[in-house]
Amino acid sequence: MRHLHLVRHGPTHAKCMVGWTDLPADLSDADSLARLSRHLPSTAALVSSDLARATATADALATPGRSRLPHDPALREIHFGAWEMCAFAQIEAEAPDHIRAFWETPGDIRPPGGESWNDVLARISLALNRLPTGDVIVVCHFGAILATLQLCLGLTATQAFSHRIDNLSVTDLRHDGAWQLGALNHLP
Repeated sequence: MRHLHLVRHGPTHAKCMVGWTDLPADLSDADSLARLSRHLPSTAALVSSDLARATATADALATPGRSRLPHDPALREIHFGAWEMCAFAQIEAEAPDHIRAFWETPGDIRPPGGESWNDVLARISLALNRLPTGDVIVVCHFGAILATLQLCLGLTATQAFSHRIDNLSVTDLRHDGAWQLGALNHLP
């Protein structure tokens, strides 16, 4: 059996498209982190993306009973290429059809120099296949969590994109013959 506890990293407070840019997480809300840690299994493998906002969040959740696995770059956020750190309104003004197509018909459309949604799905699929069985806490990003939902539950990209994933939330997926969704975007 495999039980994934997908945790979105702490907030960056950036008001733009942040993908592979390595911004730090604001982990100053000690009460939220403590509630989150108590909610997660005390003995589980713990893995994160290699970006600072995910590694720092995972480090804050590390306990002696949670075995820390190496950071996995395949668990990164969507790579927005030339759109990195740009406000949505700026991209909308410069390339309205392109940005709209990227979000409304995800698939093979990519930002200039970035990844398509299908690229993200392939990358996340590889990362999921490397995870051990049992309880695994995966500290990653909005796009990685949506991709995991799409892959495990057989959703369309549009269905996956319809979900809200808050910072420091938990989304649970359990596999025992078939994938089943437990909590979605749960804030302990």
